Amino acid sequence: ECPLCLLPQPPEAFPTLASCAHRSCRACLEQYLRIAVSESRVQVACPHCPAMLQPADVHRLLAEPALRDKYEEFLLRRLLVADPGTRWCPAPDCSYAVIAYGCAECPRLTCEREGCGTEFCYHCRQLWHPDGPCAPAPPAPSLANPTAQLVHLEDSVHGETLAQAEAEDVKVCPRCSAFIMKINDGSCNRMNCTVCGCLFCWLCLQEISDVHFLSPSGCTFWGKRPWSRTRKILWQLGMVLGAPMVISLVAGIAVPVITIGIPIYMGRKVLAGGPGSRRSSLSGCQQCLSVTSSVLLSLFVSPIVTAVTVGVGVPLMLTYVYGVVVLSLCR
Repeated sequence: ECPLCLLPQPPEAFPTLASCAHRSCRACLEQYLRIAVSESRVQVACPHCPAMLQPADVHRLLAEPALRDKYEEFLLRRLLVADPGTRWCPAPDCSYAVIAYGCAECPRLTCEREGCGTEFCYHCRQLWHPDGPCAPAPPAPSLANPTAQLVHLEDSVHGETLAQAEAEDVKVCPRCSAFIMKINDGSCNRMNCTVCGCLFCWLCLQEISDVHFLSPSGCTFWGKRPWSRTRKILWQLGMVLGAPMVISLVAGIAVPVITIGIPIYMGRKVLAGGPGSRRSSLSGCQQCLSVTSSVLLSLFVSPIVTAVTVGVGVPLMLTYVYGVVVLSLCR
């Protein structure tokens, strides 16, 4: 029986996978891969575990040649965007990649795609400009659609609102320039590109680490736009001025809670031995002795845990506030 469709199948209907030992019928795997590739997902995991399917298995299970070609294109694009020497042709309707090394002094590149031949700059990645310096990058290509151009020409209030809505719903991956759509359902701003695997912030469109939303960047984990410059400066000033009081308050609460809470927790845990545990076979005197020894041992350990927690946590918080926050405030 297939674990996905719950239908009985003959043994030959369950293809083997190189990534793991899970089995599903071929029809379910084909449908699963068809949806994944249609959604531009390159790193496709097994339907039953996090193991990534091998490209050979994906190519073997995809019956439609168009989907196989699309998967190969996304896979190649994922490899190319990881190469710092890759430059993409800026011509419309051309996704040709030019791999260029040592072109810093001679930045003139030519697209080798048949029928294109567009010349562009290695540095700014825009059309070649022999008589001037590199110009700022134009607006994202995902927003340069006929609707946005019509809105720009009319310069009306309704048009500006429409352009803003499109800019908030569709953006471009900062690494591979793939189109990314975010549904306005209150989800977080931590985005993961399914084509190149880039982890970026939806608000500032910068590649991020796991502490991006804890840094004084103004980007919030939830929300539609980052904080304003005034609000960000006021928040940073409040952190710098109020850090000693807040850290002292937290440490003053954490010290008694940890010191008293560990012995109470250990005593309750030892005392609450279930009927099937070894504790139920002990006499009342033995149980009392066991609880007492556990509490005394935890009374000896809890000050050490408290000292380590406060001794490590307080310097880390002070370093963050008077190092990262102050540096950001000075900028």
